[in-house]
Amino acid sequence: MAQQRKIGVVGGGKMGGALIGGMIAGGLFPAAALTVADTDEGRLAELARAYGVAVTTDNRAALTDAEIVVLSVKPQNMAEVLAGLAGAAGPAALFISIAAGISTGFIEQALGTGVRVVRVMPNMPALIGEGAAALCRGAFATDADLEVARRIFAAVGITVEVDESLMDAVTGLSGSGPGYAFLIIEALADAGVRMGLAADVALRLASQSLLGAAKLCLKGEKPPAELRAMVTSPGGTTLAGLKVLEEGKLREVLIAAVAAATHRSAELGGRK
Repeated sequence: MAQQRKIGVVGGGKMGGALIGGMIAGGLFPAAALTVADTDEGRLAELARAYGVAVTTDNRAALTDAEIVVLSVKPQNMAEVLAGLAGAAGPAALFISIAAGISTGFIEQALGTGVRVVRVMPNMPALIGEGAAALCRGAFATDADLEVARRIFAAVGITVEVDESLMDAVTGLSGSGPGYAFLIIEALADAGVRMGLAADVALRLASQSLLGAAKLCLKGEKPPAELRAMVTSPGGTTLAGLKVLEEGKLREVLIAAVAAATHRSAELGGRK
């Protein structure tokens, strides 16, 4: 049964909207429990129509009586938003932040010593309930707080818990990872077109191939290297294609991409 605790969501963009939809559809909280704040009145109207939530352009108003506050704002705007929220929530409020690179300590310092913070790095597939989110707790958050956050993000995908020192790496891998996957799908589809396939057919085949491969990995029965070996016959077509990828150093390029995104996450949080 949906819980009656009040939820304030500061930032109603795509990820904020995905979480709102997930919480309501998953039966975690009723629409009447949620208030969403955003500067975009058009976006607020969309959310009100789609989910029946209360909306406001006043961030502080969204925190009135809120027991859980979701901070779904851009990292470069976080300092300004937090300055405006100081003192707006009750002492029992739990803050859940999804801003890339922003540490729990930064939020604790801005909102006052003792504030309970859980930091989460979700990703774009949460929009369709297939997200991957990593969670870590701040200095004052409890096991129960972490469980609350886990349940919210489990409504839109899978969750893992990591130490906060690893959150930049999570951002570089799964936070930015869908972007890498889209590029790979785009390239595979383009290749299919060059080989004579219709564009729509090539895109469907490329997308489903990555989806199926990912699902096999998630089953956990065999590691990716073993699965790759299973589809790579001596002298076969897959071996010919893999040879080109290895010669092009695809593995090293993807590792470098994750490293670059990880470093950028640290920069956003002022750690580089």
